[in-house]
Amino acid sequence: MIAHSSPPVMDDAGFVRMLREFFAVALTADLREAGRDTTGVHSEIGACRVWHRRLYERGWIAPAWPVAFGGTSWSPAQRLIFERECAANDAPVLFAGGVRSLGPLLIAAGTPEQQRRYLPAILDGSDLWCQGFSETGAGSDLAALQTRAVAADGHYAVSGSKIWTTGAHIANRMFCLARTARGTKPQYGITFLLIDMASEGITVKPIRTLSGDFEFNEVLFDNVRVPFANRVGEENDGWSVAKHLMRLARGNNTTSGLLWRAHRKTAQTIDSHGGTARAQLRQELHSLTCELTAFEMLELRVLSRRHYDGVGSVEASMLKTLATELHQKLAVHLLNAAGIAAAASGATPSPWTEVGAFASRKYLATRAASIYSGTNETHRNLIAQRLLS
Repeated sequence: MIAHSSPPVMDDAGFVRMLREFFAVALTADLREAGRDTTGVHSEIGACRVWHRRLYERGWIAPAWPVAFGGTSWSPAQRLIFERECAANDAPVLFAGGVRSLGPLLIAAGTPEQQRRYLPAILDGSDLWCQGFSETGAGSDLAALQTRAVAADGHYAVSGSKIWTTGAHIANRMFCLARTARGTKPQYGITFLLIDMASEGITVKPIRTLSGDFEFNEVLFDNVRVPFANRVGEENDGWSVAKHLMRLARGNNTTSGLLWRAHRKTAQTIDSHGGTARAQLRQELHSLTCELTAFEMLELRVLSRRHYDGVGSVEASMLKTLATELHQKLAVHLLNAAGIAAAASGATPSPWTEVGAFASRKYLATRAASIYSGTNETHRNLIAQRLLS
């Protein structure tokens, strides 16, 4: 459908050389700086857009997609190598909910018209998508959502609110869950909708996080018109669509590549700020390296067994839980490596305080990792239920 050229079959060493040759040219100093400065879920959006476009033009923006839709035909191992090389070369972290979650969902469950309309713009970066799921009182208990979508004259009128919506202030589109009916089970009567963020009746209110960033938002809907053609799946069956998408999100939002970035920054900080505790800090980092390597092996095993459009629900919960908790461990170790510099992060800027400021922001930013996409406690319950059933 949207095929790009794919690299010839090659061994891993040749694949790495190909990546590094491209990065040496495409990853300019400003893009690398943006990648290094990233503490949250994505880099500065201007750098994201530039890097997204360069990967798209090279045909590498959607490694997990089928070739017919613009994918790369890379093996699961090559996809992980690509993630690690991006981390090692300080590539910007993309704002890529469209590439990682919605695109594969539309390939699997969207109509041909939806695929033609939305997939090209996801690939080339014209459309940036945010996720409108959580509400006040409906976070991990997502089925309790109250935002309403009333059908009339070929469209839905959406009213209500969403909270903790990552990137709503920069996205031009949202995939959203709204209630279209009520039944004996709360999961019934939910519908999955695609919404243009420029629609009349939408208000976005940024929320400052502990780290000082504005990644999250509250989004208010006042009779927002959404055409029936923007519904994914059947009316009232959005829960099953959402479960499919959440398997994608939980396997994608904390990858081994993101963990390797935190690991690399921690190692650099130990070398520059470790002082008399350097040897002990390195020894502790070795243990985290073993955990990260084991996680990457698990990730590879899961990717090798599953189709591009998602992993099993238990596997997704395992990956999400392990990855986010390891990310938090690395952030704690980074904070320890920065030492007193982290406490001086508000002082006069200097190389010393800049390291501390980054460590402090990274630590605070990762506190949310075990909450988003369902709390880790919820995921442990899901894993236990499957094991005991």
